[in-house]
Amino acid sequence: MRDDVLAHSSATRHEKPAWLQERLRWFQSLQFGIILHWAPYSQWDCCESWPLVPEDTWARGECKPWVERGKDLERFQRDYWNLPATFNPTRFDPDAWARTFAEAGAKYVCFTTKHHDGFCMWDTQTTDYKITGPICPFHTHPQADVTKALFDACRKQGLAISAYFSKADWHCPDYWNPETGPTHRGANTLDDPERWERFVRYTHEQIRELMTDYGPIAVLWLDAGWVKGKEDIRMAEMVAMARALQPGLIVANRTVGDEFEDIVTPERELPEGDLGSPWEACLPLCPDWKYVSGQAPRSAEEVVAEIEFANRNGGNLLLGIAPMPTGELPPAQVDVLREIGRMRARFEAGAPDRN
Repeated sequence: MRDDVLAHSSATRHEKPAWLQERLRWFQSLQFGIILHWAPYSQWDCCESWPLVPEDTWARGECKPWVERGKDLERFQRDYWNLPATFNPTRFDPDAWARTFAEAGAKYVCFTTKHHDGFCMWDTQTTDYKITGPICPFHTHPQADVTKALFDACRKQGLAISAYFSKADWHCPDYWNPETGPTHRGANTLDDPERWERFVRYTHEQIRELMTDYGPIAVLWLDAGWVKGKEDIRMAEMVAMARALQPGLIVANRTVGDEFEDIVTPERELPEGDLGSPWEACLPLCPDWKYVSGQAPRSAEEVVAEIEFANRNGGNLLLGIAPMPTGELPPAQVDVLREIGRMRARFEAGAPDRN
């Protein structure tokens, strides 16, 4: 299993209030969702964010951007951080995306508002490292706030919204202080309480923005499970704030196993059976979560079998789709999504599956 995979926590059960149990039954009824990894990193043929971490050599391997830069980490990091300067996805059509997901039979969409690299795909006021910032040529586009445009388009198609958010932020100097040379994925600022407090407030404010300005959110999908323990971002306070703004919010503090992990999220795997609590298996359609040129998608038959297995065992399937840097969905992935929709419609109608 790849080193970026935090498969899932143990399915320990925390007592859940009645309202949350009802919300989780509703969530399980959705059965099938789409997760999208899309940001300036989509321009490079390597995985998202992880190649920035010095000790995570597996993420760079022999990938083209790494080899082209002579395997010089400082040069690689500098050019990666500058990827927003060439990110101009003028063919972004959120309505077309949402229609395709609905045609596939998906009932909800999870979008990476911010991955570990810290680039914000919404109009945050906390940093200029964002899709609507001057650093990015797309910032003048009418749909530059892609999170808002996508969420609005998905709701028009009856799709519920799940907001992916990385608790880690490698671009924020209050998490990764570049002056002290971060070497691993965790924070290197914990010995400076004032600096860490700034990061906690920064994180809370970003969550506040997403919960306030982007319409109804069903799930807050929190990644970077190593942000816990000593990396204390005051989860109880943050979740209380988020739920005050979004009543009924489901929280996936994934892989942590605490009271804020309302759903368990196996990654790149299906569990052997019912985990005893609501779960959502996330598997990419192609080998990588993000767009990498030349990667072929898996078959619709394979995905439909995964959806059916998950649904029989108390879980949902969250399928990874990788938009291109142009703003388009890859045609081969669209074809598979549409076939998934056709196959599931036939199954639900009780008709035999014939090609």
